[in-house]
Amino acid sequence: IVLGVIVSIYLLSDKERFCALSKKVTYALMPKKAAEKTIEIAHRSNSTFGKFLIGKLLDSVIIGILTFFILTVSQMPYVILISVIVGITNIIPFFGPFIGAIPSFIIILFVSPIKALWFLVIILVIQQIDGNIIGPKILGDSIGISAFWILFAILVAGKFLGLVGMIIGVPLFAVVYSLIKEIIEAKLKKKGMNTDTED
Repeated sequence: IVLGVIVSIYLLSDKERFCALSKKVTYALMPKKAAEKTIEIAHRSNSTFGKFLIGKLLDSVIIGILTFFILTVSQMPYVILISVIVGITNIIPFFGPFIGAIPSFIIILFVSPIKALWFLVIILVIQQIDGNIIGPKILGDSIGISAFWILFAILVAGKFLGLVGMIIGVPLFAVVYSLIKEIIEAKLKKKGMNTDTED
């Protein structure tokens, strides 16, 4: 952890230099058009990952705080611990709330089975608020893919990369999806066809 922090500080302090060096190497090794496309994909990936991860972290902090206040009012045991578990697991799209609810439910179950059942109801309500109001407001259309593709991305990336895959799978898929969409639409335009999916 300490080494990771030190490396991160050095990387951040020399960020511009590393970007310039990577551009230099890209232009040196590739034809100009391919180098420009590679750099454009890198910028798109950076933007998509940045928006998604910052949005998810903010969303998770809000859900953690909201959970803390509701559980405090409901006089649940281990409020801080459970709020942290719920907040951290909320970073994982779609499955996160369920992953966080299971250990939290078990912890409360040892203290009071009735409170454990009430906890499940509270988490269900919080996740409905998050999924329908808070999440969409924060993330908006920054990812640009439908709920089906989000689920698909989480399942596939989770299978191959585990927990890390479940977190980075959605923005990674969004970048790939946007590139494929761009190629398909360019080919349709070449043929003089409409690019609107609805049409």
